[in-house]
Amino acid sequence: MSKTGKRFLTTLVAAVAGGIVGGALASRAGHHKLDVPQILHFSRGMVAAILLIAFFDVYWSAAAKNSAPAQSSESRSSRGLHLAVLNGGVLLLILSVPGLTHRFLPVSAWLAPIGLTIEMGGIGIAIWSRRRLGANWSGEVRLASGHQLVRSGPYAYIRHPIYTGVLLMYVGVMLVSGEIHALIAVAVIVLAYLRKIALEEKLLSEHFGSDWDAWRRDTWALAPPIY
Repeated sequence: MSKTGKRFLTTLVAAVAGGIVGGALASRAGHHKLDVPQILHFSRGMVAAILLIAFFDVYWSAAAKNSAPAQSSESRSSRGLHLAVLNGGVLLLILSVPGLTHRFLPVSAWLAPIGLTIEMGGIGIAIWSRRRLGANWSGEVRLASGHQLVRSGPYAYIRHPIYTGVLLMYVGVMLVSGEIHALIAVAVIVLAYLRKIALEEKLLSEHFGSDWDAWRRDTWALAPPIY
């Protein structure tokens, strides 16, 4: 698992464990029963959604070992900004932040199954696209040594299908939650990826020139006909 993923999961597990242990100690001390903080209350659907995110992170980190060496890449500060916004968005997505727990979707028994199905579909698209990209893939904005434009599979239609899959994954979690904090979180995550797409496309355009322009004319950035 990546260092970022480890920090995220460690923080979440520690928070949950701390809330449970704290409640048990307070109860033993003779105080009123103390529940786990509301921010850490998860429905069964959200537990499943979080486990899927954890699975994705583990797979993604393992697959990263096959990346080719970098020829050029974005600065540490640029990469750090992306990770900070992205991870902040993910935390906001899954935690029931006080004041942001009112629902933007009506309660329905269908929301969790639909959301989880979309989440799994997004993970599938991201993994398929990652495998098609091969050694050209990297977590940061960069050119790999011997970098090539991949225009087969999903890349025949979409220039950033990995991001399409990742965003679908988070949209699925948002539907499972149905709360306003999740809607805001997805907006934050989308902004993070739109910034990253702009950086990547500038780099690829400068490196591949007319080949890039031709590919760009025939494809969509994320999903037709939206973007």
